Amino acid sequence: MEKKASGPFRCLVTGAAGFVGSHLCERLLALGHTVAGVDNFFSGRRENLDTFAGHPRFFFYERSITEPGLLEDLHAAHGPFHTVFHLAAIVSVPYSVEHPEETHHVNELATVRLLKDAERLGIPSFVFAGSAAEYGMQDRMPLRESDAGEWTRWLSPYGEAKYRATMAVASRRSRPRGVSLRCFNIYGPRQDPSSPYSGVISRFVDMAVAGRPLTIFGDGLQTRDFVFVDDVVEAYRQAAGLADESGNGPCGIYNVGSGRPRTIVDLARLICRLTERPESITFCAERPGDIRHSTASIDAISRDLGWVPRIGLEEGLRRTIQWMRSAAQIPGVKASSDGNGSK
Repeated sequence: MEKKASGPFRCLVTGAAGFVGSHLCERLLALGHTVAGVDNFFSGRRENLDTFAGHPRFFFYERSITEPGLLEDLHAAHGPFHTVFHLAAIVSVPYSVEHPEETHHVNELATVRLLKDAERLGIPSFVFAGSAAEYGMQDRMPLRESDAGEWTRWLSPYGEAKYRATMAVASRRSRPRGVSLRCFNIYGPRQDPSSPYSGVISRFVDMAVAGRPLTIFGDGLQTRDFVFVDDVVEAYRQAAGLADESGNGPCGIYNVGSGRPRTIVDLARLICRLTERPESITFCAERPGDIRHSTASIDAISRDLGWVPRIGLEEGLRRTIQWMRSAAQIPGVKASSDGNGSK
């Protein structure tokens, strides 16, 4: 029997089986929206869809964002969308270094094509998963949205492709309104700890839950800005104009972070305390190319959208630890991709 749209808005989420994408789908459905999800499982995981795959307002398509005509096909199947949440991407920085042309094709050119298709179809809102990697190597802190430009020293094809896609999206002022969210270090349930380049929190929690020493690259005095996945999802919702019945939202570029720097060594000590285990930390050589400090200014998103992070680091870590412990008891269950979505 065909499922009928009953939510107040129709939304498309690319990278729906990824870490952030799956949380976004889950939240949108809970709020009554209808969601079409796209993922080709390049880095997303099928189990991330388990909690909502059978929802009557969720429609899943195993397709790639590089396919011409993707948006037109989904428009024909479901009618007009209010928002395209474009989270799908090559999310691995090391992979982007090894495959620069593919990264350019997926992260930049496919985004521009989707944006043009959204314009042709009259879709009101296009919200893009930008990245803190767009800022490259910077000395000034906190980072403001104007601190990335053609002068930036990008550390990877990933950062440059995300920047160029962001500029294309943010130039849109109407149908669709373009918004790029430059998220900093996102963490929370479903994040994959398996890659050495995954989020540091997912790796540390995985080590702590397994009773292994927490490994720090460098002296541990590097700083990062951590933001919990539920707060990121709320930023996406507000950026799309779904926080009220009007469906209207902003356009432009916004940082999404906590605005508070945390040293890696203090993070490791906190995780040891929260997992009730003796402090066990080992130090390894610093990884080439790692950024020393990264902190977001969130003045713009707080001013224009009224968004502020609600989940503090300690509470977010408690939730992540609880999920990791539960996942460890289920054979075959791991986290999702280490970024915003999937190719």
